[in-house]
Amino acid sequence: MKALILVGGFGTRLRPLTLSMPKPLVEFANKPMLLHQIEALKAVGVTEVILAINYQPELMMNFIKEFEEKLAIKITCSREIEPLGTAGPLALARETLIDGTGNSFFVLNSDVISEYPFKEMIEFHNSHGGEASIMVTKVDEPSKYGVVILQETTGKVEKFVEKPKVFVGNKINAGIYLLNPSVLDRIELRPTSIEKEVFPRIAAENKLFAMVLPGFWMDVGQPKDYITGLRLYLDSLNKTSPSKLAKGIFAVGNVLVDESAVIEDDCLIGPDVAIGPGCVIESGVRLSSCTVMRGARVKKHACISNSIIGLYSTVGRWARLENMTILGEDVHVGDEVYSNGGVVLPHKEIKSSILKPEIIM
Repeated sequence: MKALILVGGFGTRLRPLTLSMPKPLVEFANKPMLLHQIEALKAVGVTEVILAINYQPELMMNFIKEFEEKLAIKITCSREIEPLGTAGPLALARETLIDGTGNSFFVLNSDVISEYPFKEMIEFHNSHGGEASIMVTKVDEPSKYGVVILQETTGKVEKFVEKPKVFVGNKINAGIYLLNPSVLDRIELRPTSIEKEVFPRIAAENKLFAMVLPGFWMDVGQPKDYITGLRLYLDSLNKTSPSKLAKGIFAVGNVLVDESAVIEDDCLIGPDVAIGPGCVIESGVRLSSCTVMRGARVKKHACISNSIIGLYSTVGRWARLENMTILGEDVHVGDEVYSNGGVVLPHKEIKSSILKPEIIM
């Protein structure tokens, strides 16, 4: 069985983190976003993952070399010369996706985080006999999205309603699909939207079915949703694999700490914090609702909340970072500096406070 992951796009919503690497390689809960998906796909028997890319292919190739060997799964690239939307990449990778067995294949958006119930989705797809299955998730504010209208008993999709002004339903496309090879016959090699052009045609022929996603879901493609997604992920981890979470007098609620990180005395960490490989958290530090990425150092008595600390960055003593402060790679915040929503591009040194949300070039 094969899978295609849509990893194109420039990651503009997640800058400055994506100025150093493609969005799918940005760490989420201490490993690249993409790796969460590939591990889950391998667990249900997927033997080859195709990455549809068009941005920073060299970095993606380095990722492939490292994780093909670690995971013992074939990872290949299908590179777009021009952006092809969400359906065009399937046409481009057609020869790789069709393996002669007639097997269905997965298609995923790379910035979706969930519990990935792929086994249940395979069973659902095989049970309804249609041409395509999509995962849908319930949301509180459906007017912000395209809503999927489906039959509650069978899951058959009736239609799509884009950003409805009146309530028509609360289920939206979750960006996880299982498709028969015949779907590829519907897609031309040109910029095409699978959601707006391909799926409505399949639904009109009564061949599109939707499965309601169990558990949490989040598109973590922008900082606010990244932090929300981290909270949901850690909450799920607490229910399914609590032994992976940190235990100790410093931990408050759900905290994920890489085994190579160093945490000194008198820290208070959590809830909803991830501390990456090689990080150093000095004494007296307070962290909540934040990510501290690989190789970063937080110095004594600093306080960080609702923020993302990029790779190899440093936060000075008694510094305070809050309100969705985002540090790119190799940013150095001085002692006693305050940041209220500062977004700092890579390789900068911040010596004075940022009193209101702004981008530091």
